[in-house]
Amino acid sequence: MKDFYICDCSRVENQTITSLFVVAVKQVKSKKSGELYLSLVLADRSGQLQANMWDNVNDAISAFDQDDFVKVKGIVHKYNGRWQLTVHKMRKLGESEIDYADYIPKTSKDVDQLWQTLCDYVETFQNPWLKALLKEFISDPAIVTSYKTAPAAKSLHHAFVGGLLDHVVSLFNICDLAVRNYPQVNRDLLLSGAFLHDIGKLHELAYQRSIAYTTKGQLLGHMIIELEMLHAKIALVPGFPDELKLLLEHMIISHHGQYEFGSPKLPMFPEALMLHYLDDLDSKMESMRAQFEREADLETPWTGYNSSLARPLLNTKKFLQKESAGSRAAEAARPMSTDAAGEANHTVVPADSRTSSENSDSQPEAGEPESTTPGALPSEKSATTAFEALQRKFESHKVTAVGDKT
Repeated sequence: MKDFYICDCSRVENQTITSLFVVAVKQVKSKKSGELYLSLVLADRSGQLQANMWDNVNDAISAFDQDDFVKVKGIVHKYNGRWQLTVHKMRKLGESEIDYADYIPKTSKDVDQLWQTLCDYVETFQNPWLKALLKEFISDPAIVTSYKTAPAAKSLHHAFVGGLLDHVVSLFNICDLAVRNYPQVNRDLLLSGAFLHDIGKLHELAYQRSIAYTTKGQLLGHMIIELEMLHAKIALVPGFPDELKLLLEHMIISHHGQYEFGSPKLPMFPEALMLHYLDDLDSKMESMRAQFEREADLETPWTGYNSSLARPLLNTKKFLQKESAGSRAAEAARPMSTDAAGEANHTVVPADSRTSSENSDSQPEAGEPESTTPGALPSEKSATTAFEALQRKFESHKVTAVGDKT
């Protein structure tokens, strides 16, 4: 197992590290001088790291390829607020040196529990046809194994081992909540669409080294693969209604929601429309969560540019914590309020220690108009200084002994 992971950058800033990575991106670029350098994205299960090799490049260019595993020596540092690695040496790893568990990120959730939750949802179906169809899928050992390990995407969301199952169970949960507010929506149909909408990822993506497209995935895409899988399983359920088959097909090919996002058709009935929006919501929320996690060590609450959402993101938790800390600091530095100061300095003077002038409540304060009522307090004109407020507070609490004369 590796000693250093990309998530450990903050504890080795400006230090030399030696560690193992998979090469997610390899590009040969030119410096301003015309000399070549290597621009790399190195990856392990904790994330990705930009790396540049400036010197001794000619030998390294042909020493490894993209998706190869490499041993790297270099210095970790920050550039424009982002972690980078300046590479000094690197070589390709031999097969015996590779522990694949070090490189592919995986869900932190219990995969078996996620699968059980999915199966429990299927058991609640009221439609016998849809229930029978999904049971054909979840009883297929090959599908079960792949469904538990497949990522949901190459990079945009849930891009880790177990990501597809994580995404679909999350989608089941929010679909189940949403249909309670929209009784016209067919719950079993919606959940069936959620189960099937990305099942083609089982064959579209490969994830032994890094997450990449298979040849079949590149040529067909997951929607066509899903239609093939759907038709194969429907053939095992004699009498399956053509109407249900048509609705499921439409949900599969319309779940991206818009033509520019690769959707052959727009969603044309409630369950298809809801599937698109809830799928999009879950994907975007995961994309945000993952970026906040990747950039947790940054002091600013603003993240870098999120390519899938086409914007930088504000981490509201970090932002509010920072604002709260600032408010507490300002409160601690704020002078004591006039009321608090008056209370803190308020003293009841014993009657026998007062002078005759102090015992006359009817004596007006300097600069204050006399009261028209004997024994009345000074005018309630707003105090303009803390000292005047203290005087007024003191006068309002003076005690006169019963036998004293004015």
